[in-house]
Amino acid sequence: MKKIVVLAGLLVGMTVARAQLQPAGLDSSPLDISYYPVNYPVLKIQDKINEPLIARVVYSRPQKRGRKLFGDLVSYGQVWRLGANEATEIEFFLDVKIDGKTVKRGRYTLYALVNEDKWTLIFNKETDTWGAFAYDPSKDVLRTTVPVEKKSDITEAFSISFQKATKGANLVISWDDVWVQLPIGW
Repeated sequence: MKKIVVLAGLLVGMTVARAQLQPAGLDSSPLDISYYPVNYPVLKIQDKINEPLIARVVYSRPQKRGRKLFGDLVSYGQVWRLGANEATEIEFFLDVKIDGKTVKRGRYTLYALVNEDKWTLIFNKETDTWGAFAYDPSKDVLRTTVPVEKKSDITEAFSISFQKATKGANLVISWDDVWVQLPIGW
């Protein structure tokens, strides 16, 4: 009888241990990374880099899924984490200029105050946070306002990317039929 109890305990223990080894399910808002220069890691391994690494954005990509986004899911006038899950983070690998002001090399959380005609983008020094629940405006490094532009097509998955510009790059944020772009210089 003692052997049966020990064997049963062992089987239960193995089942619990195996269940703990299972990977978590897929997130419905997967994590993504955008670089400037675009595709920097691929260019690096191909030995095709002709510009230094300037910036990297790490963010989660929620899907539209037929929902009304701006003014509903994303409330106007309230701080938004720019995506889903963890708050979006941007890292600069050198000092950059945004709206005529210097933003020092480093890592920042990127938030937005969304309105119909303009967004205020917020660079905040508190990193590694979930959503905008612990947002502290006293830790803001920079706030800048960009105009909202409407698109004729729909961006289903929230997207952040960089586009080369004459004197730097534009950080382009797109979702639904809306996009904004922030000029960044160096």
